[in-house]
Amino acid sequence: MDKKETYDPARDDVGRLINKISHQLKRQMCFHQEESELTNMQKRVLHYILFQSLKKDIYQKDIEKEFQIRRSTATGILQLLEKNGFVIRETVEWDARLKKLVPTAKAEGVREEILSNIRYMETILKQGISQGDMRVCMRVLEQMSTNLLGNEKNNRGEEKQNHE
Repeated sequence: MDKKETYDPARDDVGRLINKISHQLKRQMCFHQEESELTNMQKRVLHYILFQSLKKDIYQKDIEKEFQIRRSTATGILQLLEKNGFVIRETVEWDARLKKLVPTAKAEGVREEILSNIRYMETILKQGISQGDMRVCMRVLEQMSTNLLGNEKNNRGEEKQNHE
């Protein structure tokens, strides 16, 4: 007689586990005093700008794509980062409508501390996990993200059809 495997939320709920880990990470991240006036999302966006701007120019559309957020959400976050003196928007010479996001001296002042904190958290996260298991974990998480993105696009397509 075959025993049917039953759903066990404590064992099978991947979303719950990812959410739990996300909250644990947010609670344990150490932030510089300068960042205390920012929300967690604003801090994450600032960190992204600080490190990606070392390699390439960063624009609002990059923030929207990286964090899977809507234009209006990104605009609000960036306006507050600008108001708090962490970023400025510079017009690019080849398109006056396009604004490059540039970290200010205030933001640059916290870059090394942020990087150190990220390295520390990565070390804690990876404790006791082999490189092979970590590669599998990263592949699986990337696939989950791709699955969710595809589902989101499908849902937007259905919404458009329902409104027509």
